[in-house]
Amino acid sequence: MARASKAEIKRGKPRSGWIRRAPFLISYWQGKQLFFENYLTRKKIAASVETATLLDFFSGWKREEAMLRRWPEYTAKSLQGAVRRLVKETFLQESRHVVPRMGEREKALRAWKNWNPAAGYFHFQTKDTYSEKISAREIRWVEELLERRRVPVPVKPYPGARVLKFARREELGEFPQVLRERRTWRKFGRQAVAKEILGRLLQISFGVQGWDKMPRGGRYAMKTSPSGGSLHPCEAYVVARKVEGVSPGIYHYDAVGHGLQEIRRGASGAELQKLLAGQWWFRDAAFVVFLTAVFGRTQWKYDYARAYRAVVAEAGHVCQTFCLTATWLGLAPFCTMALADTRIEEALRVDGISESVMYAMGAGKRVRRKKREKGK
Repeated sequence: MARASKAEIKRGKPRSGWIRRAPFLISYWQGKQLFFENYLTRKKIAASVETATLLDFFSGWKREEAMLRRWPEYTAKSLQGAVRRLVKETFLQESRHVVPRMGEREKALRAWKNWNPAAGYFHFQTKDTYSEKISAREIRWVEELLERRRVPVPVKPYPGARVLKFARREELGEFPQVLRERRTWRKFGRQAVAKEILGRLLQISFGVQGWDKMPRGGRYAMKTSPSGGSLHPCEAYVVARKVEGVSPGIYHYDAVGHGLQEIRRGASGAELQKLLAGQWWFRDAAFVVFLTAVFGRTQWKYDYARAYRAVVAEAGHVCQTFCLTATWLGLAPFCTMALADTRIEEALRVDGISESVMYAMGAGKRVRRKKREKGK
């Protein structure tokens, strides 16, 4: 049986004419049907046990002729047709078609190691699930949902349980007041936010507050939100639109040097609306912050898939710190998980695998009116 040479396998790409199974495949039964998915390319096919056998055969680089010798009972045309289909659907790879970009994406996802397939599959299955526009049909669906189904109860009762009561008291002071005032705002004033206010918000929410030594060398960054192992995978990117002294554009926040590093000039409300999956009510915000995760920081210590949960939770910690700080500074904050993931990552110039967008938050001036919009 023909096989790729050791030198070719070490290089990862033998000469033309060789085939292998794609590296990021999963299979599962759904009812009576067997499915295969390539979670890197997000391709899915209904298949058979014979398909699984063929994919298993090409677990390493092999020539197509080897397949013909392995299954002499099938015609060359039928076997070659099956291979062509699996190549087209990205379940098999031809050496001459492993393009550089795909190689880079595979290399980045291979670095996830033991996080795959569980975290890798979840990561890609939950990206780009929103359209660029929110249609009237979607709005009607929500309205009809309220008519068809009762809203879930937001708290859990325990009927019949013995209850240990606490004395109720009205908590006064600045901190409890900030917590109570925190809302998601969907309308913003037209005035620009002062550069100083934005700076304070970024420093408190995302900035390194100090350093602590590791037991065997190295150091931990100290921030205002908790992080597993104090590894802080989150990075902040600011899309500025109406900030005094800051040109509209996209910036990376330097958490150590406390400054904005320009990525690109220009940022419009229409672009923001597309990045936020059609949510037009956020397009007039003074600025938006996209929070990304540099997964390698967490993977360095936690080499199991559950750690992906920690990264997601940490994004939530950071976002809440941002929203509370913005409220304390007198701004109108918001946060959202409705994201046009790939479009955002292209704008931020990150690859979406080793670093990927996790959350969006932003703020503007509060609307000057008697009754503030009801938030969540």
